[in-house]
Amino acid sequence: MSAALEEFCGSVFWNASFLTRPDADLPVCFQQTVLVWVPLGFFWILAPWQLLPMCKSRAKKSSVTKLYIVKQVLATLLMLTAVAELALAFVEDTEQDPLPAVWYTNPSLYIATWLLVLLIHEARRFCLCRDSGILFCFWTLSLLCGILPFQSLLRRALQAPISDVPRFVLFFISYGLQLLLFLVSGFSDIAPETKEITKKNPEMTASFLSSITFEWYTSMVFKGYRKPLEIEDIWELKGKDKTQAIYTVLEKNMKTAVRKAQAELEKRKRKKRCQEGGPDHGNNMSKAQSQDILVLEEKQPKRKKKEDKGDSGPRKDFPRGWLVKTLCKTFWQNLLLSVVFKLVHDGLVFVSPQLLKLLIAFVSDEESFAWQGYLYAILLFLTALIQSLCLQQYFSLCFQLGTNVRASLIAAIYKKALTMSSATRKESTVGETVNLMSADAQRFMDMANFVHQLWSSPLQIILSIIFLWGELGPSVLAGIAVMVLLIPINGFLVAKAKTIQVRNMKNKDERMKIMSEILNGIKILKLFAWEPSFEKRVNEIRALELKDLLNFSYLQSISIFVFTCAPFLVSLASFAVYVLVDENNILDAQKAFTSISLFNVLRFPMAMLPLVLSSLVQTSVSTKRLERYLGGEDLDTSAIHHNPIAGSAVRFSEATFAWEQDGNAVIRDVTLDIASGSLVAVVGTVGSGKSSLVSAMLGEMENIKGHINIQGSLAYVPQQAWIQNATLKDNILFGSELDEARYQQVIKACALLPDLELLPAGDQTEIGEKGINLSGGQKQRVSLARAVYNNADIYILDDPLSAVDAHVGKYLFEHVLGPKGLLQKKTRILVTHSVSFLPQVDNIVVLVAGAVSEHGSYSTLLANRGAFAQFLNLYGSQEEDASEKNTTAVALAGDEEQGDEDIEPCVEEGPDDVVTMTLKREASIHQREFSRSLSKSSTSSWKKAQEEPPKKVKGQQLIEKEAVETGKVKFSMYLRYLRAVGLCYSFWVAMGYVGQYVAFVGTNLWLSAWTNDAQHYLNQTYPVEQRDLRIGVFGALGVSQALFLLFATILSAQGAMRASRIMHQQLLSNILRVPMSFFDTTPTGRIVNRFAKDIFTIDETIPMSFRSWLSCFMAIISTLLMITLATPFFALVIIPLSVFYYFVLRFYVSTSRQLRRLDSVTRSPIYSHFGETVSGLSVIRAYGHQERFLQQNESTMDINQKSVYSWIISNRWLAIRLEFVGSLVVFFSALLAVISKGTLDGGIVGLSVSSALNVTQTLNWLVRTSSELETNIVAVERVHEYTKVKNEAPWVTKKRPPRGWPSKGEIQFVDYKVRYRPELELVLQGITCNIGSTEKVGVVGRTGAGKSSLTNCLFRVLEAAGGTIIIDEVDIATIGLHDLRQNLTIIPQDPVLFTGTLRMNLDPFDHYTDEEVWKALELAHLKTYVQDLPEGLLHLVSEGGENLSVGQRQLVCLARALLRKAKILILDEATAAVDLETDHLIQTTIRSEFVDCTVLTIAHRLHTIMDSNRVMVLQAGRIVEYDSPEELLKKEGVFSAMAKDAGITNTETTVL
Repeated sequence: MSAALEEFCGSVFWNASFLTRPDADLPVCFQQTVLVWVPLGFFWILAPWQLLPMCKSRAKKSSVTKLYIVKQVLATLLMLTAVAELALAFVEDTEQDPLPAVWYTNPSLYIATWLLVLLIHEARRFCLCRDSGILFCFWTLSLLCGILPFQSLLRRALQAPISDVPRFVLFFISYGLQLLLFLVSGFSDIAPETKEITKKNPEMTASFLSSITFEWYTSMVFKGYRKPLEIEDIWELKGKDKTQAIYTVLEKNMKTAVRKAQAELEKRKRKKRCQEGGPDHGNNMSKAQSQDILVLEEKQPKRKKKEDKGDSGPRKDFPRGWLVKTLCKTFWQNLLLSVVFKLVHDGLVFVSPQLLKLLIAFVSDEESFAWQGYLYAILLFLTALIQSLCLQQYFSLCFQLGTNVRASLIAAIYKKALTMSSATRKESTVGETVNLMSADAQRFMDMANFVHQLWSSPLQIILSIIFLWGELGPSVLAGIAVMVLLIPINGFLVAKAKTIQVRNMKNKDERMKIMSEILNGIKILKLFAWEPSFEKRVNEIRALELKDLLNFSYLQSISIFVFTCAPFLVSLASFAVYVLVDENNILDAQKAFTSISLFNVLRFPMAMLPLVLSSLVQTSVSTKRLERYLGGEDLDTSAIHHNPIAGSAVRFSEATFAWEQDGNAVIRDVTLDIASGSLVAVVGTVGSGKSSLVSAMLGEMENIKGHINIQGSLAYVPQQAWIQNATLKDNILFGSELDEARYQQVIKACALLPDLELLPAGDQTEIGEKGINLSGGQKQRVSLARAVYNNADIYILDDPLSAVDAHVGKYLFEHVLGPKGLLQKKTRILVTHSVSFLPQVDNIVVLVAGAVSEHGSYSTLLANRGAFAQFLNLYGSQEEDASEKNTTAVALAGDEEQGDEDIEPCVEEGPDDVVTMTLKREASIHQREFSRSLSKSSTSSWKKAQEEPPKKVKGQQLIEKEAVETGKVKFSMYLRYLRAVGLCYSFWVAMGYVGQYVAFVGTNLWLSAWTNDAQHYLNQTYPVEQRDLRIGVFGALGVSQALFLLFATILSAQGAMRASRIMHQQLLSNILRVPMSFFDTTPTGRIVNRFAKDIFTIDETIPMSFRSWLSCFMAIISTLLMITLATPFFALVIIPLSVFYYFVLRFYVSTSRQLRRLDSVTRSPIYSHFGETVSGLSVIRAYGHQERFLQQNESTMDINQKSVYSWIISNRWLAIRLEFVGSLVVFFSALLAVISKGTLDGGIVGLSVSSALNVTQTLNWLVRTSSELETNIVAVERVHEYTKVKNEAPWVTKKRPPRGWPSKGEIQFVDYKVRYRPELELVLQGITCNIGSTEKVGVVGRTGAGKSSLTNCLFRVLEAAGGTIIIDEVDIATIGLHDLRQNLTIIPQDPVLFTGTLRMNLDPFDHYTDEEVWKALELAHLKTYVQDLPEGLLHLVSEGGENLSVGQRQLVCLARALLRKAKILILDEATAAVDLETDHLIQTTIRSEFVDCTVLTIAHRLHTIMDSNRVMVLQAGRIVEYDSPEELLKKEGVFSAMAKDAGITNTETTVL
């Protein structure tokens, strides 16, 4: 071979003696062949692929840019040099003997190559990214290989005159041109037409160099540093990363896979049937099988077991094992590419220790040549560089895989939710489905990030062991044994910690439950002055929680202790065994430091493997859940036909439907024909299948037999309005185009105009989730408006009038539904309870137990005397009382008659939190006013409502926006936290860490001294005592290092607990002392969040962050210290590196923090949109809007994806730059060692370089922990913000009221004024009146007149804006709040109960004896009920009193009042659905028991106050009338008008 080559280039090809001299060089022939052909070979193998874009005819060529011209010019010049060289060869050939062949072949090869380069430049114009990565790699290789001939030509020229001038010049010209081309190809070449794309996403057009170093991302980092990033600033995703693109591929693969899996499932079922189908068809499963089923049952104890024996096991079987295959098939390119990068990286990891070994040998060897050292230093640098580039590409790919897997899974779950059948839907609640999205998809994402560790960790472990065996022989096993032993210890600690965690989660949940109850019922707590009792309860739980937290921290410190000891114990064991086994074994620097580097490599996979495996187990659980969900059955709408039948809109043909495939039929043999354009009412008792009939028409039910034919489009109004979290306008338009005239018409018809005037921004008002800031009636009307606007052919209305009150119902019927309404031409199917509309409908269908018992017009059915007549008797009788001889009176069927006042709908679920109450109060005030103006002749208020311009006062916006902290966290926050920990604690913790790292440096210096013994005792025997001393001190130093750390972590655990306790205590006591107005303007969720998330961060995350930051910081300092000890000049290098490091860190941290925030901000809309979709499924399906919702989900996903993607890239951007700093540290430590070769021992060089090799990771970690610490310390800031909120007046002041106050119960108002919040106007405008002792006073007035404000003033929930209230000669503003509140009693509007025993709800402080409590219960008519309960007084009340009926809750509140028995009772009458009976009980009890008390009744129904001594009539915050009811009825005033409306003519006709 070499002979042929020598002949080819006419000189020696290889001679080893060329290298064994100080001025080593390579033979010319080697330079001319190998060094030229290697880059060219690489290029020719890969380059032709680059020409493919030219062959695609469809692609358009982008225009010429300056950069392109420069590249082409340089390439042409290169070609000219090659041509010149070839010409030169021919010229010389004619002059003398024939030249060696190499002089012809090389220039010819070059000509062809440069031609290809020109072509490639041209071909790349067809691509979006015009830079070729292969060309860039080729230039790099070519330049690297060219360095050797470059330096040898130079050296020759310097030694002697140049023999061959033209070739010498041509070589240098060509090398220079290649260098220029290399530099130019580093820049991104952007064509003018791709400028726009580049603005949206620079990655698309970034050059190869820019891509591998993530340079294109720099501008984003700068932007993030200059100002906090907004979601608009973040670049768009690449087309292939968009949710839709990924999901399309996944869906295609998923369909085939699921089909296969379902076939498998069928096989399994058949097999099972065959096995079961023995002679008696009984349950003769094989023993093994029944065992399986037992196991299955144990696995899923929560699921309701299906009784069905034919079913396989307790839970339906589902298609299995297809999900992972599908994902692999979808993302195979990504997986393959990352495997390649990971392999290269893993290979290079083991190159560094070998180079280190060579470097130590070089320093220890006097004879070695200088050039070898420099070569090793450069190789170390290059290895580190390539390793870091590969690793970052690998990570980037993995994280992208993770986000893409998550995105595609979420899209799949979402799509499935839109199409799944109701039976499948019943299997999982909304919460569970959202969980699939958040938790399970997230698990897949986490798994995807580390999936390659499954093969890479074992590979690294095996390779490390092989190399270590080479160094230390069998004694390595000692070290590995120690590592393996540490795994179970760690496992044990983790298991222990987990039990504590679980226990603590329970405490946390308990505490959060009480907290949210406190916040929801804060008004009651304040009115009853019960705060201390609840504060005590919370603090008791908190104490338990902190105790567990402390134990957890102790466990953590032990496991940190073990983890720190590990590397050191491993090296100690290995070296000790190595030295002790055989006295000829001497530990020298090469062995020791190479082994230490290898042990360091080994640590990472050892730690990762168990984590990945446990993550794998979790993911497999998630896989099962997702497979069950995604493989479930889809909705089968085959029973709904769409055939045109003349004159019929909806036709049922013997339709029988059930909710589940094998369940009982709910709709039985219905045959019905509904003519188009008719109004059909569906009536029936509760549970007769009215709503099921509607569901059947919408295709939501399982068809058993028969079918339904529907002609035309549907619009659907469900019984419970489904409102989206969007503007009111969007809710009505529901994705249709806006047609202003029609929109206005619809709004007017649906009685929404007055509501719009009240809402802060009219129809642009944002409606909260589930329509939280609308009252029930408003929600229902918006839902109706949506249907009406949708302009469908058939309207299915499921009892839309039950939630609105009577007058509005009548109005809606007239203007929308009825014969003269907007929808008169449409087919309307109206399910209703309301009897009064029935005479006006075309057809009535009466359902009994799911079958049509009769149908026909109103008069026909009445004459039939069938089920319908009975139905009328049932409901009609209730209506008769209400309406005075007025047949068409409007009333709410089923609900008791309520006075005109009570327009607030009765559909609300229990008490709301304060915010919504206030919002609703504001909205309903106007709603009531409006409804009245419709039903009465008092049009003045109606006109007034129209004339008033929409006020934009400061108070319109109720909920202030949450302050999002941006920018840098103030240093004072760190100090505040450390103060809470205790400065003394903080100092000693820091000292502990310092001690640990002093010991660490000591250990390493001792090791390097030990290895130098090998030089000292070169040919002598090694003294035993010296050996034992070395091992002993090494061990002692290592142990002391670990002990220092243990000391520090245990101290920090106690300090952290102290901080947690102090901060929670401050937060809690302050929140309980803030005024009511704070709760009105702050959503409960926000406060709960402070107690949940922020306190959790202070408890668990901040201490961890602080600790890891400290240890990273110390580790870096100690490493730099060791390198500087070895080579003092390194100190000079540190300065520029640390400046660069600091800048990168500052830039990065601000960007990263903002991106993290954006990620969490953009993530919640995904889940809330999903939850919303699931709850409104039937509506979405009825309107056929699935596509639109899918697209909305995709766009929501993409917004989140782009912030996550940006965050991933920002991490990579940082890592590449830091690892570059790390590589430079390695390079300089090696280089300085080479330069100062004579003066250094091998040991100290080994120490310095092996420390440097380890520093890169630590540098990375320091930034991570810094940014984490900054993100987390915000929690301290947020908690602190709420400890500084202004408090209400003190609970107890110096001035105490006399004992037994108020003894008489006289109340005087003196010119009393009050307002809700400083920026709003007065609610009570100067009230003056006297209420005598034991007088019974009723307070009435239209809503918004200030009735409720009156109670708030008495209890000082609102502080006076002027005037005073005097009770029994004491000005209430002068005494403490608790003194005041404990001596008044109130029976509030909403009966709020707390979790806990019944007794605690009545008497939280245990002031009263059991006898007294029973007495109160007896008077409240609850005694018999409570006695029948198994636990009696200790009966547990569930959250919000759910396990008591509303009436019973109201009676419990009465019992509270009876127990207190104060002189003054305020009765804020319940507007909520209290049945007449309870109401009657309460009234009689109050009359008998509170005879000698002053009673103030805030009435909403006039009946209740007709027998009071005096009535106070309020209007717009002033008293307009104040006299006895009889007198007021006589004079024609406000009161008599109200009485007339309520059907009261004189005091005797009171109906209770």
